[in-house]
Amino acid sequence: MRKAIIAGNWKMNNTASEGVALVKAIAPLVTEATCDVVVCVPAIDIPAVSEALKGTNIRLGAENVHFAEKGAYTGEISAAMLKEYGVEYVIIGHSERRQYFGETDETVNKRTLTALTAGLTPIVCVGETLEERETGKTEAVLHRQLEEGLKGVEDITKLVIAYEPVWAIGTGKTATAAQANETIGYIRKTLGELFCEKCAAKVRIQYGGSMNAGNCKELMAQEEIDGGLIGGASLKAPDFSAIVNYDK
Repeated sequence: MRKAIIAGNWKMNNTASEGVALVKAIAPLVTEATCDVVVCVPAIDIPAVSEALKGTNIRLGAENVHFAEKGAYTGEISAAMLKEYGVEYVIIGHSERRQYFGETDETVNKRTLTALTAGLTPIVCVGETLEERETGKTEAVLHRQLEEGLKGVEDITKLVIAYEPVWAIGTGKTATAAQANETIGYIRKTLGELFCEKCAAKVRIQYGGSMNAGNCKELMAQEEIDGGLIGGASLKAPDFSAIVNYDK
């Protein structure tokens, strides 16, 4: 059995004080969660949020990590910097990073390997655009992203995959539960072919396309879906906690 994982992705939202207030509001609402609960926060919020999460069942994540240990990479954050503040998870290759900041399958791979070496759990994002889906390229795109992005990974059970159809992020559009389940099934099948079937069966694969309090139960009921990477709904304690408590 794969344990579900619900991770909030705050993106560029919440000052440190706002972030502390949010996690303090979320924490009492998710104490009986049966899934792993994670909040991935802006780098500048990490020290304050890390302190606020002590004694809770919420784990801390970052939104990015650089692949070098140190050096002339102005504005970047290393794995060691994240680890010192108790970060356990890190989002890698989010579509917004690919679209706006030049992230490629190659840099996703380098960041993923660095995170794993440092003992962080990568949440590796894959997904197709609307054009790619409409032209029948979904499987080819996902296969390339998985093959190139996970090259050299020795144990895929130490990472999480987030399937985020780019056309359903922040748009209010959501893949149907059946669409999401089918595509995540393809991701798992591909992982089995690239690595091993037994390993693929253990990998947790999230859905990351506008999961919210209204649709989480249907999505989480699907056999292949092991959680959600939550954007907008993670910024409100009632909404995020409702998703975390999807099975209540």
